[in-house]
Amino acid sequence: MCLNGQIMQISSKNSDEIKIALVLYDHMLATSVSLPVEMLRAGEAAGRQANPSAPKLDIQMVAEKNRPVTTRALIKLLPDVSVKKANLPDFAFIPSLWRNPRPVINKHPNLVKWLNNIWHQGTTLVGGGTGVCFLASAGLLDGHAATTHWHYVDQFKRDYPDVILKPDYFITQSERIYCAASLNALADIIVHVIEQIYGKTAANMVERNFSHEIRRPYEEQRFLEGAADRHSDELISQIQFWMRTNLQANTTVNDIALQFGTSQRTLTRRFKAANGISLIQYWQNLKLEAARELLTSTNLSIQEVAYQVGYQDQSNFSHLFKKALNISPKDYRMMAKRKLFSAN
Repeated sequence: MCLNGQIMQISSKNSDEIKIALVLYDHMLATSVSLPVEMLRAGEAAGRQANPSAPKLDIQMVAEKNRPVTTRALIKLLPDVSVKKANLPDFAFIPSLWRNPRPVINKHPNLVKWLNNIWHQGTTLVGGGTGVCFLASAGLLDGHAATTHWHYVDQFKRDYPDVILKPDYFITQSERIYCAASLNALADIIVHVIEQIYGKTAANMVERNFSHEIRRPYEEQRFLEGAADRHSDELISQIQFWMRTNLQANTTVNDIALQFGTSQRTLTRRFKAANGISLIQYWQNLKLEAARELLTSTNLSIQEVAYQVGYQDQSNFSHLFKKALNISPKDYRMMAKRKLFSAN
């Protein structure tokens, strides 16, 4: 079930309130609980200001036992309730841990069972970083896509061989389970959730206030299990690989069709059927994403960046960049590097 469907179910069940559970356990990263609270409350305020009849949020801190929890930052958090007495939430957020999560998971068998139970009763689960291991331990990720913090990838594969790990993705979505590899990815999921509950205007407001850098849309970052772009057209997959590894190429759709032994008309039709967008748009997206990375991480001139991603004409490159991202390459570089080298 997609998140949109889940929201509609929530709204029809209780349009006045959405229940949020924030899971607590020792050695968790405090920011992976505090950030969802702050962002969700900001989204609620913006959404209800625009529409007073929008649902309120009922947020509960839930733990294995109703006792103070010590976080990695040595900040103690007091849960509202134990898992035995917790409400059935619409959303549950499982925070990341510092270092090896296995000892913590072994001490929380009731929490693992609770996560399994609430998911089967309709809860949407959002795991952050190594907190995803709780979902894997509950058996909820077997046969499904997931991601986790890069540092724990190899151990995750050994501990949970039945999970389809996607370490190249910062976000995965499998039915009602969302996994985030990092805190920034978790923030992107929260913005997505806010948009589903309170609309795009509220989500944009939260994003602007909590993240100053330009971000890629949530839909472009995630690995969506069962999505249309997971196609079985081997020819198109080969062409996509060639495109990703030949960004400097300045060639036409017809040239690519001839190179791969097909006609331009057939290639255009099959590519759109496999990916949902045209070949030209897909390749332009790849080139602009590479350009953004070069603008952020190198000192190449705008002309050199344009050339690196296959544009011989700097003005044409700048025009396409601004049209797609609503900011010039020069201004993007200034904004991105201010964020990158900020003391904050």
